[in-house]
Amino acid sequence: MPKPLILGYLGVLLFMIGDGVEAGFIAPYMADHGAATDVRAGYVITVYGIAVMLASWFSGALCQVWGPRRVMWTGLVIWAVFDAAYLLFALGTENYPLMLLFYGLRGFGYPLFAFGFLVWITNTAPKARLGTAVGWFYFAFTGGLPTLGSLWSSLTIPSFGRLGTLWSALALILLGGAIALVGARRRPGGDRMAPPEVTTGQSLLNSVSIIWTHPRVLVGCLVRVINTAPEFGMLVYLPRIFSDDVGFGEDKWLQLLAIIYGTNIFFNLIFGVLSDRIGWRTTIAGFGALGCAISVTTLYFVPTWLGADYYWVAVLAGMFYGATLAGFVPISALIPSMAPENKGGSMALLNLGAGGAAFVGPALASLFFPLVGAGGVTLIFLALYLVAFVLTLLLKLPEERGDEPPALDTTTGRQPRTDTASTTTTA
Repeated sequence: MPKPLILGYLGVLLFMIGDGVEAGFIAPYMADHGAATDVRAGYVITVYGIAVMLASWFSGALCQVWGPRRVMWTGLVIWAVFDAAYLLFALGTENYPLMLLFYGLRGFGYPLFAFGFLVWITNTAPKARLGTAVGWFYFAFTGGLPTLGSLWSSLTIPSFGRLGTLWSALALILLGGAIALVGARRRPGGDRMAPPEVTTGQSLLNSVSIIWTHPRVLVGCLVRVINTAPEFGMLVYLPRIFSDDVGFGEDKWLQLLAIIYGTNIFFNLIFGVLSDRIGWRTTIAGFGALGCAISVTTLYFVPTWLGADYYWVAVLAGMFYGATLAGFVPISALIPSMAPENKGGSMALLNLGAGGAAFVGPALASLFFPLVGAGGVTLIFLALYLVAFVLTLLLKLPEERGDEPPALDTTTGRQPRTDTASTTTTA
């Protein structure tokens, strides 16, 4: 972990706990308070996902001209303002159009905050330990969304109800934002990274032009979409199925969700460190893509087949999925290193993939659930992970392709870093 950014990691953890409070119950809660059906609630989450996708892309490009610190402030303000509007005027009045509007606009908040900090990390950490530094980021990120967020809601819902729990999330968001931004306000790497003559439009253009200058970065973006699309998609249909149909009840479902991602946060660290030794691409393909292909299928079919009496089996299946999901962590180290002369553009595209998952997953679930049911949607997710395995094999560093790195970073106007990871890092 880059020591100057320790408070930033802590702030991201608290911020994402607040963001993850709703993960285990928001879809059925909206269905019962204005959305009318789970599918219509899924549409609200899909609109939110579109906003997340766009903001994730903007985060990388804006960090170049605004600086990560200012981008994080923008995300914090957006999340707080539109969350309050959503709770007061959408859920409070059970108004479906306002749910679409305010919940969707709130989606611009967390990617600007969280992925702005991720850019800060990749701009600060040495390449030899970049996988580990990124692992710490995802430790904080998934430690909150949805791990400790779900655990928080399982403890607060009995006392404050679901709406009170959602208000408590806003308090956590503000606390985390304050710790991250005030604690790291004087730390290096948080200011503008591009030369003064580079405009916001040019930075956004660089984040697009990388698609044809480095097509493998686009492939990495697709892998990043597949990484967490099933995670977001299953949150559309699993809460109702595991709570009601299987018979776990809401408390056990929320605890299961916390266990899944509690396992994930520790394996984020494990695979971050391991990837610096055995290779980033090897870790992503073997432990991430192939591992998730098996575990996502196990997570749905085994508990629904065995029923409520075998909750412990569901826990093991969930831990398996959480562990393998962490196998994708090194992609945030691999992709920027594939285009060292345009790290801003590569991070923008990678963040677009991360945000795209929040749109693609719920969209697939909402679209195919009425047609093929939960089991069919889960098999679609299985197929996606197999596609990710094939695509990952195409992700090669410039030295593996025999390319000479460009002399100048087209985004920052600086010489690209040439420090390399240990000789065992051959992904």
